[in-house]
Amino acid sequence: MSSLYLREDLLVTIVGQRLSVVGAEAKHAATVNRTRVGEVVAIGNGRGLVATGPVVLATPSEVTIDVEAVDRVARPAPLLTLAQALAKGDRDELAVQASTELGVDAVIPWAAERSVSRWEGPKVAKGRERWGAIVREAAKQSIRPWVPEVGELMSSKQLPALASANRMLVLEPTAETPLSSIRPDGRDLVVVVGPEGGLSDSELARFADAGAELVRLGGTVLRTSTAGPAAIAVLNALIGRW
Repeated sequence: MSSLYLREDLLVTIVGQRLSVVGAEAKHAATVNRTRVGEVVAIGNGRGLVATGPVVLATPSEVTIDVEAVDRVARPAPLLTLAQALAKGDRDELAVQASTELGVDAVIPWAAERSVSRWEGPKVAKGRERWGAIVREAAKQSIRPWVPEVGELMSSKQLPALASANRMLVLEPTAETPLSSIRPDGRDLVVVVGPEGGLSDSELARFADAGAELVRLGGTVLRTSTAGPAAIAVLNALIGRW
């Protein structure tokens, strides 16, 4: 299987059925990915349902497969969520893309105190839409049955509250506890990554008061674009996904 295409409206499919994608998804498949008749590809709904089979029709307006196999993949547990601080340039977007490829289950845009980039007014909806497109394409590229969710924009006052229902790991270069020493306890995990200037003292205090754990990746300081993906990779090994 070389490619995955998405149909969010897909609820059920069976072996022997013909299944199609149309519109922009078909155009991308036929003209960008150069999908051809006979090639085995998958069509999924981004929520665990994936149908696989050979292509019988490939045009810019419609790509159709004969379904030969159907998989229903359970949502991973524990869940991995990345709370990514907004960052200048495209560094936050790079973090979201790479983390999706590495298996993150949800991403939360975070307006940290030291974030240079700001989502205000219409930029909030536009930013979430942009991140949604990024996780969608990254999930397709890595052939993931589940497309990560993009949460609501959170402030530094709102984000620590998630520690009440999740195990929150805040990346902080000065922390004494290495991330690699963390042992899973069954709770869903939220990894918090700050902006280029790091977390403020007041933010660190809020997270600590909420019960979050401060952890470090190593002896060096990573960019905000690489810290999250690196942490997701470490956690994948710790919780047995890899």
